[in-house]
Amino acid sequence: MKRLMFYCQHILGIGHLIRSTEIVRGLTNDFQVCFINGGEIVKGFEIPDKIELVNLPAIKTDTEFRELQVPTGFQTIDEVLEYRRDQLLTAFNRIQPDVLMIELFPFGRRRFSAELLPLLDRAKAHGTKIVCSLRDIVVTKQDQVRHEEKVCKLINRYFDLLLIHGDPAFIPLEASFSRTQDLNCNVHYTGYVVQQGVGIREQKIGNGKQAASTHLPTPLILTSVGGGRFGHDLLKCVAEASKVLETKIPHHIQLFTGPFAPDEVFEQLQTIAQHRHNLTVDRYTPNLLAYMQQADLSISMAGYNTTMNVLTTGVRSMLLPFTGNDDQEQTIRSQRLEQLGVVTLIRPSDLHPEAFADRIIECLQTSPTSMQFDLGGVKKTANLIRAIVHKQPVIV
Repeated sequence: MKRLMFYCQHILGIGHLIRSTEIVRGLTNDFQVCFINGGEIVKGFEIPDKIELVNLPAIKTDTEFRELQVPTGFQTIDEVLEYRRDQLLTAFNRIQPDVLMIELFPFGRRRFSAELLPLLDRAKAHGTKIVCSLRDIVVTKQDQVRHEEKVCKLINRYFDLLLIHGDPAFIPLEASFSRTQDLNCNVHYTGYVVQQGVGIREQKIGNGKQAASTHLPTPLILTSVGGGRFGHDLLKCVAEASKVLETKIPHHIQLFTGPFAPDEVFEQLQTIAQHRHNLTVDRYTPNLLAYMQQADLSISMAGYNTTMNVLTTGVRSMLLPFTGNDDQEQTIRSQRLEQLGVVTLIRPSDLHPEAFADRIIECLQTSPTSMQFDLGGVKKTANLIRAIVHKQPVIV
C-alpha cells in the first residue's frame, strides 16, 4: 500500500481535528496513514485503529488568538517548534510517504512555518506529492493583499493539489480568498466533509441516571459548543432558560460543555442541573452526531463540523457564530444558511434567558427549509488523492 502522512494542528477548538480524522478515515483502504496531531489530546476522542498516531508536544492559543502558549518542558515557542520540527522530519524519514497532506497551511497556521517549511522542503526533495486540505472559508487578515500574496507563493512553490472541503454552489473559496486563479497547483472542491453516523452507546438522563435504552427522552434539545474554550455565555443562557422552559413545554435539554471547558464553568452548570429535572450536563461525547439525529432542536456554535451535522440530519438548529480575532468564517456560513431558511442565527444580544426560552419554543414549532448540499467530501477526497498518486484521471 502507498503511504500517507497527514499533519493537523488545532489550537483552540476541535473542529480541525474532527474534520481531519474523518478525511483520513476515508483513506485507510488505500493508504497506510500516519496522523500527526499538533494540538491537545482530547480525552475520549477516537482515532481509527488502522491509523498510526503521532502526538507532537501540544501547542494551543488563548481564546483571542493573541499568542501561542508554551507547553510544559519548554521555555519558548521557538524551542518547542524546533523540537517538533525534528520530530516531523524523523517521522517523515521513517515513513517515506508517497503523499503529505497538510491541513490549512499556508492559508492559516503560518506561525508554524518554522516546523512546516523544513518538512515541505524534505517532501519536495523526496518527490512526495504535497496536498493542502482546506475548509470552505478561510480567515481573512488585516493586510489581506499581503497575506494572499504569501499564500500564493507558498502554494505555487510546494503544493501539487489543493482540496477545498466545500460546495462552490453554496460558498466558493473566492468569498474569503480572492486569488484562487493565481494558484498553479490543481484545485478541486470535494464537497463538505461530514461525520459517519454512529449509535449512542450510553447516555445520562436527568442528573446522572444511566439509561439502558439507546433512545433519548423527547422532545430533545441538544446544546453544544465544540471544544468548549468559548461559548460559555450560550451554555449559561440555555441552562438558565431551562427554569423558564420546564413548566412551558415537555422536553429535555442535553448540554455538552466541550472537553476544554474550564472546570468552574462545568461545575457551575452541573450545579444548575442538580435543581432541574429537564437538564443534563456532560463534558463531551464522541457521538454528537447520534445525539443530533435524535434531537428536535440543536443549539450550538456555528463551527464547520457542527454545521455539517445540522445539514446531515436536517435538525432544527440555532447557531451562534464565533467572532473572536475578527474571524468571520462562522458568520459568513451561518448567515448564508439563515438566508436560505435552513437555520436560525443567534446573536450575542439574544442571550437573555427569558427571551431565549421564547425563541426556543418558536424554533420547535417551525420546520427548517430542506436544501441539497454536496456532502461527499470524504469519498471525493480519497478519489482525488488516489488519482494524484497513481497518476490517473480524476474521477470524483
